[in-house]
Amino acid sequence: MKLVAVDFTADNAEQAFVESLHQTGFGVLKNHPIKQEWVDSIYANWREFFASERKHEFTFDPKTQDGYFPPSVSEVAKGHKVKDIKEYFHYYPWGRCPQELRQQLADYYQAATDFAATLLGWVEKHSPDDVAARYSQPLSKMIENSEQTLLRVLHYPPLTGSEEAGAIRAAAHEDINLLTVLPAANEPGLQVLGKDGNWIDVPCDFGNLIINIGDMLQEASGGYFPSTTHRVINPEGQDQSRSRISLPLFLHPRPDVVLSERHTADSYLKERLRELGVI
Repeated sequence: MKLVAVDFTADNAEQAFVESLHQTGFGVLKNHPIKQEWVDSIYANWREFFASERKHEFTFDPKTQDGYFPPSVSEVAKGHKVKDIKEYFHYYPWGRCPQELRQQLADYYQAATDFAATLLGWVEKHSPDDVAARYSQPLSKMIENSEQTLLRVLHYPPLTGSEEAGAIRAAAHEDINLLTVLPAANEPGLQVLGKDGNWIDVPCDFGNLIINIGDMLQEASGGYFPSTTHRVINPEGQDQSRSRISLPLFLHPRPDVVLSERHTADSYLKERLRELGVI
């Protein structure tokens, strides 16, 4: 299996993108409207932020889950015992954020969320009738006025050799939300687990946009769209001295949205956060 970038401007972009999501849980887009220079500027500004001690002024609030998460409280992926090698910042429009960085993130958050709504429209339009009948409401409507959609600025620091045995930048996991929208990072390392059990490198050409299915869309679609396992592996050789910045937008429905007979968005999110040990 190989992931191929779909040209957003192509006549068959919708069908090719949704088919990739169905087959692999991932879709890769090129020639999309999210400007690369915008992403590049965010990467540069936040690399400076993570290198400063000021980040500790924004230490996260356990109740609201916004702010800076240091490596000492990094996530432990479900089924794993070792923390990921990363630090990150959770941005919500209502949450804390360095003032000089707020407007840039706010603009990106809005643009990426609007674009993601378009992609959800594609997914619904090209869902088989029996799958679409499961949706309690149009997928793009599920995120309207949601205060749960999260923009995470991720920093994977250079490796020093003193890392805990078995630790990698992001252990194998699945995302919780509907869709994750991710500009290609400044360094490679993202892999997806294929149906044959082999790990596949996700195309990381700077400028690509990577979208993957989360557990909530898998739940809402009765498994038609798979929430595929993925990870970020450690670099080797000279690449170990370079940090990696990543900017995933986790698209979440409003808490009251019904995903299935088993779950609302709120009940599912809380179940998964408890499994991750962050609540």
